[in-house]
Amino acid sequence: MRAAQLKAVLPRELLASVVVFLVALPLCMGIAIASGLPPAKGLITGIIGGLVVGWLAGSPLQVSGPAAGLAVLVFELVRQHGIDMLGPILLLAGFLQLVAGRLKLGCWFRVTAPAVVYGMLAGIGVLIVLSQVHVMLDAVPKPSGLDNLAAFPAAVAQALPSVGWQAGILGLATIAVMYLWEKFRPHSLRFVPGALLGVGLATVASLVLALQVKRVEVPANLAEAIDWLKPADLLNLADPTVLIAAFAVAFIASAETLLSAAAVDRMHSGQRSDFDRELSAQGVGNMLCGLLGALPMTGVIVRSSANVQAGATTRYSAIFHGLWLLAFVLLLSSVLQSIPVASLAGVLVYTGFKLVDLKAFRGLGRYGRMPMFTYAATALAIIFTDLLTGVLIGFGLTLAKLAWKASRLKISLIDLPRDGEMELRLTGAATFLKVPALTQVLGTIPAGATVHVPLNNLSYIDHSCLELLEEWGRANAAKGSKLLIEARGLKRRLEGRLRTTSGVGSAA
Repeated sequence: MRAAQLKAVLPRELLASVVVFLVALPLCMGIAIASGLPPAKGLITGIIGGLVVGWLAGSPLQVSGPAAGLAVLVFELVRQHGIDMLGPILLLAGFLQLVAGRLKLGCWFRVTAPAVVYGMLAGIGVLIVLSQVHVMLDAVPKPSGLDNLAAFPAAVAQALPSVGWQAGILGLATIAVMYLWEKFRPHSLRFVPGALLGVGLATVASLVLALQVKRVEVPANLAEAIDWLKPADLLNLADPTVLIAAFAVAFIASAETLLSAAAVDRMHSGQRSDFDRELSAQGVGNMLCGLLGALPMTGVIVRSSANVQAGATTRYSAIFHGLWLLAFVLLLSSVLQSIPVASLAGVLVYTGFKLVDLKAFRGLGRYGRMPMFTYAATALAIIFTDLLTGVLIGFGLTLAKLAWKASRLKISLIDLPRDGEMELRLTGAATFLKVPALTQVLGTIPAGATVHVPLNNLSYIDHSCLELLEEWGRANAAKGSKLLIEARGLKRRLEGRLRTTSGVGSAA
């Protein structure tokens, strides 16, 4: 960008970056806590997402950082493999993203059915709510969503005689402020994020009232929060479960990033996203996060939409927001240490509720019941099992629907005006799944009939169905029957399969 152009857009980019920074600050820390990691880990990821990925990004107005959508997965990974293995997993996941971007596979990550994506986000949202309501009471969340649900009454009972109820009030107050601000904020103050306002008011109230609640722990020196990747830990990547975890992080982070980038493109009329470049940039960012022991990152829609609404037109806003995060952590870490953990948990509870998008669920009804069922099944599977299993179930249902659609075949046996001649009309896709139905219809053809089989109404026919037709023609030739396969309109490679044998003809 030329110096004159940069000078013209710089004031607007700086203002937009401040807005994004104010949105990102509480979310980075809250998502880290939801992931079972120190808040500084989320801030490091936000800084990398701004300074590095913001510069390399293929989607200039998208903002990258820790995502609520990965919090559940990270929590599970840390619980299963330990915090030391998060670095190698992210390093491999980022490398996979980088390779996928260089191989121009970005468009394929967007093939994910919307019902699976919405269901995944809904399931993650429920799990975040179930875990963070415990954090709102200054308690420790349980390993699974069902455990959190079952333990909630006991957590409330334990909080009432202690200071946990004070933390709970701060969390509920944060949620109330965010909700009311979203509904009634003045247009002139629309750039002020509700999360920051809620956390700020809760922090002031806790200090004025001298509440003895848990507060954010941020090291005075950011370098203390960095856990450099140990080369010896890389040997653990030979573990199949760790490899699967890395592939899961890479896939889910890539899908969420590129879906977010597509959504951001619909919000503005400027430069369109280069999905392959964006995927490569995310890979570089996650590799750095792995080296530094931080949280994984994705492109995030909340911060990105705030960026667009604040008037950003270039990547400089995302870069500057990372600079503000770095400056705040280095110069004002004592301010962060005053923030009640329960207030950040309230931000995550509110975010979790927003992830359960019932409007999107109802919208899927326009495309039939199956997308709605896929949404619900994916979400419930994530809640009752784990994130990877839920996503795989969603994909399985999607593929099952495609297989069912692809195997639909309408078979009609029609008498033609000429005596002794019939037409076997096939419409749809003739696959091996329809061999029994086709066999049954062929069995009703009277002896001595001449049967025309036009294939131009078929979208696909496989070898098993062609073999069946040819075999029927050969078997019934002695009875005077003749079967004529008419291959007009089919591709040459399909016509090449057809061969003329006794009682079987083909017309091209």
